[in-house]
Amino acid sequence: MTTVNIPLLAIDVGNTSTVLGLLQSDGTPIRSFRIRTDRDALPDNYALMIRSLLDLAKVPEPHSAIISSVAPPVGQNIMVALQEYWGIQVIEVGHHNLKVQIDLKDPTTVGADRLVNMFGVWEHVPEGRYAIIVDFGTATTFDAIQSPRRFMGGVIAPGPSTAADALFNKTAKLPRVPLVAPPAAIGRTTPEAIQSGLVYGYVEMVDGMIRRLGEEMPEKPIVVATGGFARTLKGLCRNIDVYDDDVTIKGLINIWHEHAED
Repeated sequence: MTTVNIPLLAIDVGNTSTVLGLLQSDGTPIRSFRIRTDRDALPDNYALMIRSLLDLAKVPEPHSAIISSVAPPVGQNIMVALQEYWGIQVIEVGHHNLKVQIDLKDPTTVGADRLVNMFGVWEHVPEGRYAIIVDFGTATTFDAIQSPRRFMGGVIAPGPSTAADALFNKTAKLPRVPLVAPPAAIGRTTPEAIQSGLVYGYVEMVDGMIRRLGEEMPEKPIVVATGGFARTLKGLCRNIDVYDDDVTIKGLINIWHEHAED
């Protein structure tokens, strides 16, 4: 194995938020940060944000970095910031530099985050087994895979916060409510009725989609959930086997190790 510098900065750029994980090369976490994804920020802005976060947390500077981005201007600007201010060569993850089988009609259209997640569930899905990865974000994705490197396809649906925003923005009198499960499916107040629709309705969509996808797969899949809303649904969804908040970061670490060994 090639000798590599540490710490590693693993960056997951989403549509709404960006997660930065500072880790030892073996994946041991040092510190993680979550910032708003700002498409208007320039490389210098991101350099200042990263510098401020490192200083505030009193953590060491990164010597290596890997990034997955679904917001191309942001990913590119963070890469420029790291290269110019820290002299880091950044690995940008995509279909072009991953050893994977993509069963889509146009493999170039799959989001980098969805491929990264496939590398992040290895500890939960034995080699050769089939799985569904449910990632709750701005969009909720359901990805059918065969471990370790076959991406079969999947589903893209509005994320829970996206669905809630659409409801509140299109209705004049419905109040905004937190996305938590109410005491019962039958709401006794307007806020409870909204929460029932948003949470329990979403639960039924998730369970139903997992069931439908599973019927099209060669064997019963292992279902792994990740993303911010996953914990809200824990104990409510019947068809999710594993909850793991760190699937994407783990995937980036595994990919980084593969590139370091080449």
